[in-house]
Amino acid sequence: MQKYVHNTLIVAGFGLLAFMVWKLGPRQLYGEFAKMGWGLAVIVLLEGVADVFHTVAWWHCLDRSHQKLSLPALYLIRMAGTAINYVTPTGTLGGEVVKGVLLGTEGSKTRAASGVIIGKLSYVLAQLLFIATGSILILWRVGLPVKLWVSLIISSVILGCGIIGFLLVQKYGKLGAILRWLSKWNVGKKQLDRFTKAMNEVDDLLREYYIKRPFDLPKSMFWHIMGFICGIVQVWYFIYLVGASAPLRSVAAIWFLGSWFDLVSFPVPAGIGVQEGSRLLIFDALGLTKLQGLTFGLSLRIEQVFWALVGMISYSVVTWGQKRGKFVVHLDKTEIDRGILNAGD
Repeated sequence: MQKYVHNTLIVAGFGLLAFMVWKLGPRQLYGEFAKMGWGLAVIVLLEGVADVFHTVAWWHCLDRSHQKLSLPALYLIRMAGTAINYVTPTGTLGGEVVKGVLLGTEGSKTRAASGVIIGKLSYVLAQLLFIATGSILILWRVGLPVKLWVSLIISSVILGCGIIGFLLVQKYGKLGAILRWLSKWNVGKKQLDRFTKAMNEVDDLLREYYIKRPFDLPKSMFWHIMGFICGIVQVWYFIYLVGASAPLRSVAAIWFLGSWFDLVSFPVPAGIGVQEGSRLLIFDALGLTKLQGLTFGLSLRIEQVFWALVGMISYSVVTWGQKRGKFVVHLDKTEIDRGILNAGD
């Protein structure tokens, strides 16, 4: 059933994308890309810079034992997980599992799991907080349609409640509550014992993180926000490349609204069609052209495909290195990494 839904969404997404390209004209679209020239490579590389910030953010979520890994090692693991998220029908879960498995190879698997769980929360919480703050400070000044405002507020409240709930479950060590309840009543006890024990360890580690390291989650969120700012720079540079003009508040609004669409459309595989269509609508709503919006959406698609390929290569490098015991590079041998990571302290 899941595979059927996944394939249906992919076909629908490609159909929507093809319709938009046909409607606005392939030749006109090519003309916009011609204006960008090699500037497209800069837009792609800016995402790589953002990924460095996101990796530093993840470092603050990891157990102390895994914080001994070098920044390049963590970067490769994170990129591998991101690629799996992009190319497989697992939403945003498959990549997190891969990150946990790769990280667990370098130490305790339960400690790796806790780092991945906290890292996921940090990313989504920082994204939602940044979008909400931007909406309050900027979006009301750009004259958005009322229907869009209503959708933005309702979906943000729903997501916010879910994320806060996830935070509380982590903080009070309740991830394994259902398994513990089933085990207590001898429901599949033999089969569940091993999983219950592992989840109990994860819950203990999560509680320990929030009690003993109360400032690490805000630090992590700060570095994620630095990565999101790179996205705003991408928007500004794209508008400059195509010869358009927009005030800074509109540039920021494009990123905020685009990220909001990405956040609420996560069930759509890779956001196919939705990503391009949302940018088309946003550019049009803010006084730019639909053609420029579609071009920007496709530029982001090219960027994602490029970094997904980098991520798959990263996965191969990590697994190859781990099999030969040559992957781990610790911080005591990498002074540059230590300086970068401690910058958030």
